[in-house]
Amino acid sequence: MSSPPETLADWLTHLEAQHPKGAAGIELGLERVRAISRLLGQHQNVPVIIVAGTNGKGSVCAMLERILDCAGYRVGLFSSPHLVDFNERVRVGGMPICDAALCRNFAKVEAVRGAITLTYFEFGTLAAWECFAEAGVDVIVLEVGLGGRLDAVNIYAADCAIVSTIDIDHTDYLGANREDIGFEKAGIFRAGKPAICADPVPPQRLSAHAHAIGAQLGLVGRDFGYLPEKGQWQFWTLQHEQLAGYSSLPHPALHGLSQLQNASGVLAALAALHERLPVTLQDICRGLREVELPGRFQVLPGRPTVILDVAHNPQAARALADNLDTQTVEVGFHAKTWAVFGMLRDKDIAAVVRALAGCITHWLPCSLSGIRAASAAELAPILVNQEIVPAQCFGSAAEAFRYARDKADEDDRIVVFGSFQTVADVLHELA
Repeated sequence: MSSPPETLADWLTHLEAQHPKGAAGIELGLERVRAISRLLGQHQNVPVIIVAGTNGKGSVCAMLERILDCAGYRVGLFSSPHLVDFNERVRVGGMPICDAALCRNFAKVEAVRGAITLTYFEFGTLAAWECFAEAGVDVIVLEVGLGGRLDAVNIYAADCAIVSTIDIDHTDYLGANREDIGFEKAGIFRAGKPAICADPVPPQRLSAHAHAIGAQLGLVGRDFGYLPEKGQWQFWTLQHEQLAGYSSLPHPALHGLSQLQNASGVLAALAALHERLPVTLQDICRGLREVELPGRFQVLPGRPTVILDVAHNPQAARALADNLDTQTVEVGFHAKTWAVFGMLRDKDIAAVVRALAGCITHWLPCSLSGIRAASAAELAPILVNQEIVPAQCFGSAAEAFRYARDKADEDDRIVVFGSFQTVADVLHELA
């Protein structure tokens, strides 16, 4: 590089150019990123929570961040992918990091990496850590990008690790069954440290790995759990007296039937960390009421109803279908449901379609950008194979969304799903 980039946009272009597959490039392994972390002199001096999971990990991270923030801690959160701006990936004190801090810390990484190549995600992980050190945060929450064992965030040692759910996704990298995928996600567990699994049917290999390394495994339904009540819920745990019987808790502000499961995993982790990061019942209640996370069954105000959901694999699609059915029961009947539908080619598109076929009236397949993206012309035959006739094909999610808004009546609803990019494109359209 003849001269360092000056703007964040320039830096992101530079990061994309470092890998032959650009921002979407995936190259699992810890050697490269660990070597540069050592060159940067990175070390851990605050509690670190690492969160993995096929689905739900973003919700878990958001709840952790908000509750800890309400308790007065300065939280550093690294998550991915972003919806609108890269700055969303690195948050300090509940706010996206500024461009200047990102550029400054990208430059630190660039200055020491020499001939070592990094993926877009690896570069961002290292720079995020530098941002947190610079900001003097009290606790760091890291969301795994893919898997866990070989993901870049796993160079850091989790004082508490959380696995939200385990299902089939990213089979080319993680394995073709839940057992193999569960083992990969269990790779974030550490000996002698709390390891929380909020999946009600944990793979045997996940539990076996936790026991083999001596992690303090906590399983939902066995060691902790939740009891839904009308308008509220109760958390219980057998392992930690501090939060043993929290009752009359408010439902998380995040929509969706799975959020109590996610929230119970969050409270189990906070109970395990209580000596280092004490929180009060008031902090928990306020955090659950105030938590926000765009794109997770996000219902926009106005009519027709617009729902944004990044569901991009079969498990998430099934959850979306359940949430749509529940919305019909709780809010009222929608005459038609219009689906703005865009996905990546390496996902199980047919299974996603099957999960939602009974909920959608009109399918609007759209093309996304990038080498992994499926075109609308690729999505349409998959729909036809499920005996679904798409309304028509669209060149972008924004184009499909404009069509849906033009055609939908006030009593209809528009659901945007299939990929983070699908939701992001519509958010740009709405901006």
